[in-house]
Amino acid sequence: MIRSYSSGELSRESFRPHILVLPRLRTSVNFYSQMLNSRGFRFHLEFKLYCHSKTLFLPARSSWSNVKKKRYGGVLPSILRSLDSDKNLDKTLASVCENLSPKEQTVVLKEQSNCERLIHVFEFFKSLKDYVPNVIHYNIVLRALGRAQKWDKLRLCWIEMAKNGVLPTNNTYGMLVDVYGKAGMVKEALLWIKHMRLRGLYPDEVTMNTVVRVLKDAGDFDRADRFYKDWCIGRVDLNDIELDSMIVLDNGSSSAISFKQFLSTELFRTGGRSPVSGTSGSPDTESSVRKPRLTSTYNTLIDLYGKAGRLKDAADVFAEMLKSGVAMDTITFNTMIFTCGSHGHLLEAESLLAKMEERGIPPDTKTYNIFLSLYAGAGNIEAALEYYRKIRKVGLFPDIVTHRTVLHILCERNMVQEAETVIEEMEEFGIDIDEQSLPVIIKMYIAEGLLDRAKMLFEKFILDHELSSKTSAAIIDAYAERGLWSEAEAVFYGKRDSPRQNRSVLEYNVMVKAYGKAELYDKAYSLFKSMRNHGTWPDECTYNSLIQMFSGGDLVDHARDLLGEMRAAGLKPKCQTYSSLIACYARLGQLSDAVDVYQEMISAGVKPNEIVFGSLINGFAETGGVEEALQYFRMMEESGISANKIVLTSLIKAYTKIGCLEGAKRAYEKIKDLEGGPDIVASNSMLNLYADLGMVSEARCIFDNLKENGGADGFSFAAMMYLYKSMGMLDEAIDVADEMKQSGLLRDCSSYNKVMACYVTNGQLRGCGELLHEMINRKILPDMGSFNVLLTSLKKGGIPIEAVTQLESSYQEGKPYARQAVIITVFSLVGLHAYALKSCDAIIKAEIPLESFVYNAMIYAYGSSGQIDKALNIFMKMKDDGLEPDIITYINLVSCYGKAGMLEGVKRIYSQLKYGEIEPNESLFKAVMDAYKDANKPDLAELVNQEMKFAFEGPDFSESEVEGESGSEDIVLDP
Repeated sequence: MIRSYSSGELSRESFRPHILVLPRLRTSVNFYSQMLNSRGFRFHLEFKLYCHSKTLFLPARSSWSNVKKKRYGGVLPSILRSLDSDKNLDKTLASVCENLSPKEQTVVLKEQSNCERLIHVFEFFKSLKDYVPNVIHYNIVLRALGRAQKWDKLRLCWIEMAKNGVLPTNNTYGMLVDVYGKAGMVKEALLWIKHMRLRGLYPDEVTMNTVVRVLKDAGDFDRADRFYKDWCIGRVDLNDIELDSMIVLDNGSSSAISFKQFLSTELFRTGGRSPVSGTSGSPDTESSVRKPRLTSTYNTLIDLYGKAGRLKDAADVFAEMLKSGVAMDTITFNTMIFTCGSHGHLLEAESLLAKMEERGIPPDTKTYNIFLSLYAGAGNIEAALEYYRKIRKVGLFPDIVTHRTVLHILCERNMVQEAETVIEEMEEFGIDIDEQSLPVIIKMYIAEGLLDRAKMLFEKFILDHELSSKTSAAIIDAYAERGLWSEAEAVFYGKRDSPRQNRSVLEYNVMVKAYGKAELYDKAYSLFKSMRNHGTWPDECTYNSLIQMFSGGDLVDHARDLLGEMRAAGLKPKCQTYSSLIACYARLGQLSDAVDVYQEMISAGVKPNEIVFGSLINGFAETGGVEEALQYFRMMEESGISANKIVLTSLIKAYTKIGCLEGAKRAYEKIKDLEGGPDIVASNSMLNLYADLGMVSEARCIFDNLKENGGADGFSFAAMMYLYKSMGMLDEAIDVADEMKQSGLLRDCSSYNKVMACYVTNGQLRGCGELLHEMINRKILPDMGSFNVLLTSLKKGGIPIEAVTQLESSYQEGKPYARQAVIITVFSLVGLHAYALKSCDAIIKAEIPLESFVYNAMIYAYGSSGQIDKALNIFMKMKDDGLEPDIITYINLVSCYGKAGMLEGVKRIYSQLKYGEIEPNESLFKAVMDAYKDANKPDLAELVNQEMKFAFEGPDFSESEVEGESGSEDIVLDP
């Protein structure tokens, strides 16, 4: 922030007119023509100043950097030293201050920096026998009381002043306007001017300047301009200003009173008793046209018009200074530079700096501070830092504003090295980091992960400085935003060596936030409960934060209890607090409780917003309460709240639940009319509805539009795959699956499952296996949905139903290595033998007892990969472990024998099957037939076929039954 560089804070004594009478002075001001030469300042098309006299720009002594403390002669220095050093003030006053002249008394009063000491000294002077009350002394005391905001004492001093017959002057009223304005009491400040006019005094230029500055600082630019222009024509009646004010009564309540009532209070009643001499302000003086003659007034006006964005008026004032012969000072140029730069005219600001130096008006530190901030605001960090470096180059010294500004610039951009260089320079000159900069530096360190440096800086700072609660809260908040609750806790519970032992409610609130960010709800609640024990009472922010935090964490009972406690304490919950609790209940499906909180909110006079209605509408839509959802939608519209995308999307969900296509389409069309059109959630909701209804062209239209806009997500692709599969359009479903894979949208188990299911449905089993391997490589563990797809793929791929059933039951029972057995079988089925055998080797190396289904899977894996010897070794190990072969074992063994041409092995198993040693099994018969075929013995295969028909005494079992069975097991995935 750049401080306004008007001179309203200077004492009246420093406001001396600088009027020059120069015979050859020639100035020209032109705002609309380019006919004059280019020696002037060019601001923009209607903002040009042309200056032709170097002598006009004379340095004035009102620049703050050049103001020096007065040096006093005689006995005053020793008296002032005694008053500063002696602890017994009464004794010192009695010994050295009894015989001072009125002027010396004035100096002593002015030099008291402490308000209480000033009053003490003033009371001593009044107690002297020959003391004569005078307005200068009262002005000094009134100013001190106003600056300290001791309004009751100021009122008593005003009353005493009137009783002693001391009449207020222009200086008195200007000072009162100043102190009330700086306290933010703008209306009360203007009442003093009204009172002044009723007493017959007309504001002089300094008082006028003060009023304009107060209105300017309050942002009331038009009124400030009007007051100035009225003053110039001799009219200050304030009739156009609403002066109704608020008087705070002793009991803390307030009531509106008019200006007349305000004047009738003791404060003004006393001030207006005595008549005013005619010299104070005659009608002739008031009605005459006047022009300002003080540099400070012009500076205030330039600043006023600059802040109001009226650049041409600012230029007019600048030109009027030239024309009127009023000397410009550093403040004038600082104000003009800031006015130009803050409106984006940095080149013109640079030109002003050059002219300033050319005319012999030296820039001060504030000049460079302005450029530092302007260039930082424009994003030109290098130029900003160059102005920082220039300060020392030109023989000036950076002040607290300089260091604060440059540190903020660097820290906000996480320029650690550069910021630390500035800090080192400050340390070399014995300058400490100011308190406002501390949170900014610590925040930079936190952002860069330099927590040790942040801790070290904080601990170093608090060794020599008392930390305000505001700064402490800012540091805690910096840690809280990053989820660093333990570091925030260390600051919160840090040492307290000062009288300010009690932590403020602001500190408690940000510490609660830190715990909430880390989801440490118990700690947050415990801290809340301990507040009162440490002398700090929770405020609305405390309760609102906790209720919203607990609601977000689904701790709905805690949140509800706190809401009741908050209301019982007389605090008013915010709409956001109610909405978070309602949303929590809706999310948990506790809609009756959500409605109760809604009714409580209405009873408390809190108007619901779109989030409240949206939560209720969505909650009822999710649970099928379509009528209730539509009821709250109508209530929302009746309350004048326009439906947003979230609410309309919830309506689409509600209509989808009951299959109401027309209602959903109406809601979707409304979303199209909103800014930005339908978002991904709304579009997916409609896409899902069209998919459920089998409306291919409508769904395809939305899907293509999502892809064109780059908004299609995994749900969009899944909905289209489901639609195409349900409509029997398997090729299209596979195209969508491939497109989804290429789009990089396979990010979780669910998305993989949908694409694998699509491949299985279309018979592309190898694609399913490759996706399974990709899942495992990406550390995405297959879930139950994944295994449903894999088991379906085994049935589709011709694995005997007995083997599939064995694997499925083992998986459902959660047996060891059941998941691995399914995956091994899938990899072997689709020809990804390397992946299957890698898993087999890992199981063998584990050397732990295995069940038959695991051995069966490994025999199948080694056999299908052609490694018959390893398959037979696994079989022998199975027998060594005391496990008897089952049907699946025999099926896998006979397959190995056939592939290896080991006819004796095939015959042995067939013989056991034929003579009843192995229970007759269709799958085993088929396996024997396949083995003979693999061994190039088709005649023997046919004999087995005949034997199978005879054994089962039934019709020929074709593959259609198995395929039909497989088809019935195929999963249907709802997107």
